[in-house]
Amino acid sequence: MSHLIGEPEKILDKEVPLFRLSIISRATNDFSVDNKLGEGGFGTVYKGVLDEGQEIAVKRLSKSSRQGLGEFHNEVICIAKLQHRNLVKLLGYCIQGYEKMLVYEYMPNNSLDSFLFDESRKALLDWPQRFRIIHGIARGLLYLHQDSRLKVVHRDLKAGNILLDHQMHPKISDFGLARMFKEDENEANTKRVVGTLGYISPEYAVSGLFSVKSDIFSFGVLVLETVSGKKNRGFVHEDHDDNLLGHAWRLYREGKSDDLIDECLRTSYSACEVSRSVHVGLLCVQNRVEDRPDTSTVVAMLGGEGLLPSPKKPAFFVQESERNSTSILPLLPSSVNGVTLSQVDGR
Repeated sequence: MSHLIGEPEKILDKEVPLFRLSIISRATNDFSVDNKLGEGGFGTVYKGVLDEGQEIAVKRLSKSSRQGLGEFHNEVICIAKLQHRNLVKLLGYCIQGYEKMLVYEYMPNNSLDSFLFDESRKALLDWPQRFRIIHGIARGLLYLHQDSRLKVVHRDLKAGNILLDHQMHPKISDFGLARMFKEDENEANTKRVVGTLGYISPEYAVSGLFSVKSDIFSFGVLVLETVSGKKNRGFVHEDHDDNLLGHAWRLYREGKSDDLIDECLRTSYSACEVSRSVHVGLLCVQNRVEDRPDTSTVVAMLGGEGLLPSPKKPAFFVQESERNSTSILPLLPSSVNGVTLSQVDGR
């Protein structure tokens, strides 16, 4: 492949091809506005077509990106070692001058949030598709947490980081914040809490502790969002001040879990599958780490295996304050016990 440059830098994994800037620039029509797929705190994503016709997505980090060179390297090295149908495939990267770019396989259906939270598009995602997406994300997590040659904690699992291919298969993306654990490691601690409000687990927000169970919490939020078509953060209900987790908990206790289903799907869904999904989602968002299931159990429960234990009241069930964007909840300011929530939303 003539558009690749020899071997990557020593600190990067040798399995990852290095693209020339000129090739990426040509593929994206010089980063044309017409090729722009989206943008966030990291920079901009462009669609491109390589000389041989392969479609690509180019993640171009802005000079002011919160993802520094270390996190860029982390994403390259981490995802290069991971191969699974429910993980986005990294094709290569580019570092040239001030430019830092990641080259991924192109996902024609964008991200899960572009369907769930868009009133004009959410009906395109029927219940069978949503249930398959939930399963696919769970299988991708199982690979990260247990079945790959690494133990990886993603740390920023959210609807915006679930990409959808041409058949609407989900693929977990954005590994800039991911951490690789040694085989005998179960948790780690940090003073720099990163992630997205509404998805961060309580032990991570309060104490900076993270583990595979932190991802499980985020997955639980994602399950409830996929069922309801509503965001956890900013959720509003006319009868109470609970967030989406609290609302799901109310419905579960009243024996009405399937009422959480997205209004646009009310005429066509499986009440049994929806109720099971809500139940599993609530088990994943438990306040205590030990009360959350491990990833293999989540996959089994979604597959209908065995009786499900009764969930307790979820963590963060009270609606957060929209007026204070630097807090997770009114009771949890951005700096708690010396831990700073240094990155929110926008990723």
